Amino acid sequence: MSNEESIYETVYTGSEVNIQYLQSILEKADIHSIVKNNFESGLRAGFGGGLPGQVQLLVEKSHLDEAKKIVEATFSSENE
Repeated sequence: MSNEESIYETVYTGSEVNIQYLQSILEKADIHSIVKNNFESGLRAGFGGGLPGQVQLLVEKSHLDEAKKIVEATFSSENE
């Protein structure tokens, strides 16, 4: 694991569309995020890895609690 990834924690795993939507919301809250797509990375490297359509959104650990609240608020209507 790289040093950059070690300061990040996964806040959400889902479709690339949901990840992009969440990234825009988090950016408005001044929370930087990165996307980790093991499947796409594996394909580019010439081997399989990860699940197609499952992408991870990572945020700095210092913003994890705030980001989790935003994710829950964003997708809470899906569970109702």
